[in-house]
Amino acid sequence: MPAKRENKTPMLERNAKLRATDFVEVNEGYSLAHATFEAERCLRCQDPVCVAGCPVHIPIPEFMHQVAAGNMPKAVEILRSANPLPAVCGRVCPQEDQCEQKCHMANLFKPVGIGYLERFVADWERNNVKSKGIKKPTRQQRIAVIGAGPAGLVCAGDLARLGYPVTIYEGLHAPGGVLRYGIPEFRLPNDILDWEIDLLKELGVEIICNVVVGKTLQLDDLFDKMGFSAVFVGTGAGLPKFLGIPGENLNGVYSANEFLTRINLMQSYNFPETDTPLYLGKRVAVIGAGNTAMDAIRSALRLGAEEGMSIYRRSEKEMTARVEEYHHALEEGVKFHWLTNPVEIVGDDNGWVTGIKCLRMKLGEPDESGRSRPIPIEGSEFIIPLDNVVLSLGNSPNPLLVNSTPGLDKDKHGCLVMDKDKPQTSRKWVYAGGDAVTGAATVILAAGAGKDAAATIHKDLSAVA
Repeated sequence: MPAKRENKTPMLERNAKLRATDFVEVNEGYSLAHATFEAERCLRCQDPVCVAGCPVHIPIPEFMHQVAAGNMPKAVEILRSANPLPAVCGRVCPQEDQCEQKCHMANLFKPVGIGYLERFVADWERNNVKSKGIKKPTRQQRIAVIGAGPAGLVCAGDLARLGYPVTIYEGLHAPGGVLRYGIPEFRLPNDILDWEIDLLKELGVEIICNVVVGKTLQLDDLFDKMGFSAVFVGTGAGLPKFLGIPGENLNGVYSANEFLTRINLMQSYNFPETDTPLYLGKRVAVIGAGNTAMDAIRSALRLGAEEGMSIYRRSEKEMTARVEEYHHALEEGVKFHWLTNPVEIVGDDNGWVTGIKCLRMKLGEPDESGRSRPIPIEGSEFIIPLDNVVLSLGNSPNPLLVNSTPGLDKDKHGCLVMDKDKPQTSRKWVYAGGDAVTGAATVILAAGAGKDAAATIHKDLSAVA
């Protein structure tokens, strides 16, 4: 067995760094005056294209108008009627590529800060609105949701609001899916996520953890033995992809999924008080330049790494991370190796990572993704000294549920095959949405898919009631 490497950063210091938030909270300087001033910039267009740019179709001008008028309870009512997770989406949704990108103010000025105002309104609600108690369902048809990630939570919330008894089955020991295991607390604090989930429970949503549908029980059991009328599959895309290069099995190599799950869900920063260690050296590199890559390398710095870097085979122009997350990474000292492609992870005699061999790249014609294709430059090999490598190359759906359920079709990428007209799978009364259907995407797109599925389930059940 190779010798274990110790993380020398004190536990309490690591804990504090991981829990520090990037954003100013309501009671720490971003006042109602700031919010009303920003909301007054909304033109309340006759053709609110910002709403069309929102996957959950928040009536943005209406809630902006209420914020501008200082009517926060009404703003909360409008916002939450469209989005069961506004405090979450206000923090992690890429508004700059969706609603804010379409804002007419952006033609001459900066777009209205829709995301910041969404977060502000939700945080105002958290600090000022008291619980109303648990709502009782008014309908008889019971619905099961598989997966407590963003798609499942939003679908469950909308159905519960319509009066259905909803039970979510979650495979992990805490609900939230990628919101909990994939996004660090400095971006999305767990107390915010827990509060949003508690509000869903107040709507009557039941959440049962440590149940892996496809293993603990089968999907057909939900119908045949448990009497559910419909099932929504929101199992996400938690299966990591790898490069397939030599050295990926060395000690000190992690997938971003494992790396972030050990930190966020299993609290490795509290080891040995918690059961999950995370062996980290001084020099850490993440392969990739998306949002997950930024989360991983910024977490590594908070855990005591002295050098953090991103290695990406394309250029800065082609990276997929949010501009905001990229700027945060730069401010925290992350170094970026653009046009650099790993070809081998190098290790020592004890099986630990010592570096990564890379090739310089140049950009050619666009490929099927629409981005310029990276082309290797012959004779450009070089080695970057490293102690850890985190692979952030995307994810695909876990095949467990599909492989254990007869008649549930998937495509060549492992994604669920849907009806061409609605979010229904190849099985009757089994619906799906989010990353399990599209492959890895954004939280808000998953939320929008959950919302659309809830509307379809309600329509179909109403037709046979």
